[in-house]
Amino acid sequence: MKILFRLLLSVSLLVSLASPLIADTIRLKDGSVIRGQVIGFKDQQFTILIGGNARGRRGQTTIYVEDVESIEFDSTSGPPSTSSTTTDDNSSMARNNPPPVPRGNRSEPPASEPRDETVPIGSSASAAAPTFFTIKVGVRADAANNGWTNSGLVVRKGQRLRITASGRVSLGRGRFSTPGGVSNLNDNDKLMRNEQTGALIAVIGDDNDDFILVGPRREFVAQRDGVLFLGVNEGDLTDNTGSYDIVIEAEASGR
Repeated sequence: MKILFRLLLSVSLLVSLASPLIADTIRLKDGSVIRGQVIGFKDQQFTILIGGNARGRRGQTTIYVEDVESIEFDSTSGPPSTSSTTTDDNSSMARNNPPPVPRGNRSEPPASEPRDETVPIGSSASAAAPTFFTIKVGVRADAANNGWTNSGLVVRKGQRLRITASGRVSLGRGRFSTPGGVSNLNDNDKLMRNEQTGALIAVIGDDNDDFILVGPRREFVAQRDGVLFLGVNEGDLTDNTGSYDIVIEAEASGR
């Protein structure tokens, strides 16, 4: 029995060593091809395990999504372990949005014949579930920088934006406002006269007067190219204090 057991163990080890490594195929726009295992997506980068030596150790590399032409996922490989994928507490994109190339349901039973899934970057599948990246900024209520806060984001025409605001600012003389504004404060000098005083507003470009009411939350599509500026809808900002906390989610496609 011991001899038979050792023989079976030796055969199983030989089979495992002879089995080919399962790998995804990543094709880059420059024509090069990488074979490895995609284990995560964060900050517009794919994390890929590549290579392997006699001790079974594998290297790791990252590739920007804009450099990827397509990815062929090996349908016979299992899903990456959760310990291999890192997350960032400051990145809502990594927690709430899927990567632009769907991996499919790896828990499904294998089909009668192995099949690969090829999803080109920018295809209809990725368009159906766009990826958003996040920017956080504080919007001051005072007259600094002519009353506008530069978000640091250069948007493109057709790009979808989601802006969420919170906080409370002082409008002077004992008056306070949230991003939704105050309805009972008259102000003939505010930029958007028909909107509430103290509300969060935005504009794209420093040569534009097509102001956008944001309030506590707004989702819209940019109608032009330019830097996104944010401010408070009030005429006299000299006695204001405080700032709104802003989270901007911008669509990654088209950038």
